[in-house]
Amino acid sequence: MVIPLVVGIDGSESSLEAVDWAVDEAARHTVPLHLVHAAEPGREASDLIAVASARAGTGTAAVRLSSEVLYGDAALALIGKGRNAFALVLGSRGLGGLTGLLLGSVGLAVAARADCPVVVVRGSAEHRGVRFGSVVVGVEDGEGSDTAVEFAFREAHVRRCELVAVHARSTPASAPSEPPPGSWYPREARRRPPAQVLDDALRGPAEQYRNTTVRRRVVEVPARQALLEAASGADLLVVGAGKRHGHFGLQLGLINHAVLHHAPCPIVVVPRK
Repeated sequence: MVIPLVVGIDGSESSLEAVDWAVDEAARHTVPLHLVHAAEPGREASDLIAVASARAGTGTAAVRLSSEVLYGDAALALIGKGRNAFALVLGSRGLGGLTGLLLGSVGLAVAARADCPVVVVRGSAEHRGVRFGSVVVGVEDGEGSDTAVEFAFREAHVRRCELVAVHARSTPASAPSEPPPGSWYPREARRRPPAQVLDDALRGPAEQYRNTTVRRRVVEVPARQALLEAASGADLLVVGAGKRHGHFGLQLGLINHAVLHHAPCPIVVVPRK
């Protein structure tokens, strides 16, 4: 059985834009599309589902479509569906969410606790399409980005576009070029060279997706700034998140919070394996 791409809908224009994006995404990966609405007990939701289903049917891509109404807390309902989903797709703002650029509470809760990749469909129409021909992925020092890099390569492959791998590093001006041995020395000075970080992260997926063009970008600015700037010319931004030690959910951290709230294009949070 092929697992579906799941879209959370609430009747807002933002969630309908998420449906539009998800139709094309499901077609790219040849997976079914499943619309989910979490309603309060006793509240009628058939009209809302009908509108979203009709919206999905007007897309240029043909996908296998199903829908479901669940009763109870919206975030918990979507997290539950994410246990057997290709990915969860959400709008950037709900009916009762904050105005402006900020992601609503349901979207943030789902992004922080889902077991599958979570897509928040943000940005203008040109960013939600394929105008820029670019997928951006944030690459950390260490193993935290492995799953995100694999996901980003696959997205660039099915979209037939360029992959931009961004590694941000702020180097203290006073840091010596060769740190003395010993675990006491500051971690900042013991990190691997940026080129090696990118080589190690990209090597495996690059072998699998040989036809994907990869552009490497090393910048010495805060990671939040680097990712938001790179995303300004991208169709998709991909970031990773590790599990919280001893707790349920993911370590989103300040960087992921910033891009979830302010990214100019759709963003995917990919849980580390």
